[in-house]
Amino acid sequence: MAQANDPHIPNPIITVNGVQIVAQGGEYVIDALNRLKLELPQVCYHPQLGPLQTCDTCVVEIGGKLLRACSTPVQEGMVVRTEVSAAKVAREEAFDRILGNHELYCTVCDNNNGNCTVHNTVAKVGSEHQNRPFLPKPYELDTSNPFYRYDPDQCILCGRCVEACQNLQVNETLSINWESANPRVLWDGGQPIGDSSCVSCGHCVSVCPCNALQEKSMLHEAGLFTGIPLPMFQSAVAVVKNIEPTLGYTPILGISEIESAGREGYISKTKTVCTYCGVGCTFDVWTKDRHILKVEPEHGPANGVSTCVKGKFGWDYSTSKDRLTSPLIRETDALGTSFFREASWDEAISLIAWRMNEIKAQHGPDALAFVISSKGTNEESYLKQKLARQIIGTNNVDNCSRYCQSPATQGLWRTVGYGGDSGTIKDIEAARLVLTVGSNTAESHPVLATRVKRAHKLHGQELIVVDLREHELAQRADVFLRPNPGTDFVWLNAVSRHILETGRAHSDFLDQWVNGLDEFRASLEGYTLEAAEQQTGLTQAQLRDLSDRLVAASDDPQRGGVCILWAMGVTQQMGGSETSTAISNLLLLTGNYMRPGTGAYPLRGHNNVQGASDFGAMPDMVSGYQKLSDEAVRDKFSRAWNCEIRAERGLDNSQMIDAAISGKLKALYLTGEEMSLTDSDSGHVANGLGALEFFVVQDIFFSHTAQFADVVLPASPALEKEGTFTSTERRIQRLYQVMPPLKGSKPDWEIYQLVAQALGGDWNYSHPGEIMAEAAALTPLFGGVTYERLEGYQSLCWPVNADGSDTPLLYTKGFAFPDGKARLYPARYVPRIQPPTAEFDLHLNSGRMLEHFHEGNMTFRVEGIAARIPDAFVEVSPELAAERGVRDGMYVRLVSPNGAIRLRALITDRVSGKEVYVPLNARVSEDTVNFLTGQGRDINTNTPAYKDTSVRMEVLGERGGTPLPRTDHRYARRTPQNGVEVERKWARPDYVYPGDGLGLMEGASLNRRVDEFGSGDD
Repeated sequence: MAQANDPHIPNPIITVNGVQIVAQGGEYVIDALNRLKLELPQVCYHPQLGPLQTCDTCVVEIGGKLLRACSTPVQEGMVVRTEVSAAKVAREEAFDRILGNHELYCTVCDNNNGNCTVHNTVAKVGSEHQNRPFLPKPYELDTSNPFYRYDPDQCILCGRCVEACQNLQVNETLSINWESANPRVLWDGGQPIGDSSCVSCGHCVSVCPCNALQEKSMLHEAGLFTGIPLPMFQSAVAVVKNIEPTLGYTPILGISEIESAGREGYISKTKTVCTYCGVGCTFDVWTKDRHILKVEPEHGPANGVSTCVKGKFGWDYSTSKDRLTSPLIRETDALGTSFFREASWDEAISLIAWRMNEIKAQHGPDALAFVISSKGTNEESYLKQKLARQIIGTNNVDNCSRYCQSPATQGLWRTVGYGGDSGTIKDIEAARLVLTVGSNTAESHPVLATRVKRAHKLHGQELIVVDLREHELAQRADVFLRPNPGTDFVWLNAVSRHILETGRAHSDFLDQWVNGLDEFRASLEGYTLEAAEQQTGLTQAQLRDLSDRLVAASDDPQRGGVCILWAMGVTQQMGGSETSTAISNLLLLTGNYMRPGTGAYPLRGHNNVQGASDFGAMPDMVSGYQKLSDEAVRDKFSRAWNCEIRAERGLDNSQMIDAAISGKLKALYLTGEEMSLTDSDSGHVANGLGALEFFVVQDIFFSHTAQFADVVLPASPALEKEGTFTSTERRIQRLYQVMPPLKGSKPDWEIYQLVAQALGGDWNYSHPGEIMAEAAALTPLFGGVTYERLEGYQSLCWPVNADGSDTPLLYTKGFAFPDGKARLYPARYVPRIQPPTAEFDLHLNSGRMLEHFHEGNMTFRVEGIAARIPDAFVEVSPELAAERGVRDGMYVRLVSPNGAIRLRALITDRVSGKEVYVPLNARVSEDTVNFLTGQGRDINTNTPAYKDTSVRMEVLGERGGTPLPRTDHRYARRTPQNGVEVERKWARPDYVYPGDGLGLMEGASLNRRVDEFGSGDD
């Protein structure tokens, strides 16, 4: 069905209860009624799920017939009546059937929070008693998932959870056995939740309209009476159940509403932005003091009701007992043994200021460097780079985008002008074809992947995946291609050349909007299909087919076209910038910019890795990518900050380690990055950190990197501060303080201000909003960004004009170059430098897992996640395992020229041949994959070439248990179907359309019911 507000569908005039209104083209009647704020019951309907038609509580009279408002599209001249007797009786009958499936005990229910759909519908329907008594179902409570439980006795079989799982998350785990005498929700056809393919994304729990699916963190915590001991609780439930039929629902539910209102005094609901990947999910966090009751998504512009396991359930790290609560200073005893002691904030800040001033005086400002956290806010990124440039006088500033996304940014700067996604997730959904390259999207960016999976499953979107490893999106793809490692650049340019040679480039687009075609064409001379086949391992037929699909999906400028998504599989190579450039070149060649449903999408890995760079955490640019080489930029900031801003490019974070080893860099101030484990060649990094004269680490935990520090400062996580994050969509969103900072810790921006003041800076910020106002005033890219325009769930996609208008889709009127034209950039191949050899004969790949985030500092502190993925391991292909005598769970040692790690093997066909894969997360630092990776770097950005690593495997013979517990969802078999499949419910012999004794649906018999009850309003 078309979407509401579809410009291709006229807005019809309909009459509702005698009043004419203008509906929105393509919407359902229920949406129009909801916009009028009519109190129409609707238990199964959810606007983000669409019509399920399982509950029948939204029946209205339309043109003399009783129809479901949720599934009836508006039409010109339609007459809708909600209060006719027949419709009201039908709704009451439908809701009575629901109550027959539900054990009603609202007063002592943890879900009695004012938002229980079943509870609220009792009042809307005006029901006082149940005609169909509740009968317990012959099923046990399922508590096998670590995060939520399913209570069949509370389940009303609305199917919201099934629809959300099948057609929104598209994990395809849940179904309902409609043909059973006692239907219930099933996981993989009847498995315990904990043994099923459930990925704990939380969609089902978030959309459940009652307490059938509920977070375990809510149980016995939310209500005034719900925390009583279990036997007393069960007795209280029995009392409530017994009283309700006698007194009727109105007085009993009145008590429950009083109890619910009482919860408002101690339950807080605060909007925040997810602190894991770069998708930018937003939601309300419910807390009772410092206890996190639940995460409730609904209004987020990027995610709606969607979350992943980390965003929904992965917040225990914020309240972990491991949190730092005092500054620490390194001391050395009489025997020369170093240790850390607690210190006051005044002492720690004074020491930092003294040592920084001393080093600056002795060695100059460039002896100091600053690394900024991609977990911090935009305002914090801005402040720390200001601290470096204004207070210290150095441009030695960087952030972790150097480890992942800088090459993608470089490729886009070269070709189209802005270093960010050219559209939003809605454009990815609207594309006719999505091509992912080097991206395990379903695990690294799970909520974004749900939109791709949904468009592919329901709307015919074509999906092509190019990767070394067969992950979930590869399994679902129409075409899955496995090129040789490090050769994406070759096949991309071969496809571009083939499209040009066959005369299928988008000539009109190129003529009007693109420069450099002749030079680009000449640079493709060596990239024939034959040469590409030899280098990439992809056949000429595969490359021709790929070209044909891309061209076919680009042929209609009035429709969506091609979106290309890429990530670390592309960027973490010697030629990461060149391959990113090749992706953008291909999109230009086929005309896939400047319109909805097209464009380039480098998927940002951290929650604010985009924003950290946007707000100036770079060695050669200040906020908004204003170049320090530009005298006008320097003058502007020099005047605003009352200092001299230097033009010289500073050190990036890779160069900082080299400079520390050489003795050039003396001091480093690092915030919120596990640099010793996430930078390439961890042994080399350790040498660099150890060589520093003075090292400050600011973090929420005593990390592995903090072991090298001289001073450790206790920071506050996102839940304990305000500010903004910028997502991969370029979307700026506010986060609010969910709970006060843990005693002894402080938000990063407050710490930076203390350091700046101790160094003589005149800083007096009282709120992050003041910092944003300063940044916006100096940065044209954010000219119209204000906290007022970001209030609540409002967001802005940069560039933001002074009037507050933003730019969800870039390049609608031209590209970000002086002449408004894009630039095809000549191809330049940079091959890998560490291919397999006789000694190191295996190619090492690495990346994220769904459950953990990066090295796992946050997620290993979430008990349910740590139990699911307890440690690191190495994936070994069945053929390699057979060749080397490796069995599942056997210990092996991976050795590279840079180091060695010991892991258990997991035999899986997700990898093939002589590829091995090691997840980034490791419980023990010695098992971290970056002890193997080397010093190769992208030639333009210095991004480490993590993916250019060869190893050998030594089989140790020891055997432990399988490193991936058998309860893991990856072992299970999904049960895909088309949503809730309500037709199977309608086919049940006991199903009767409400108000229709003959059981016929939406036909002439319903007119008899209208006649019987009367069509006049009460």
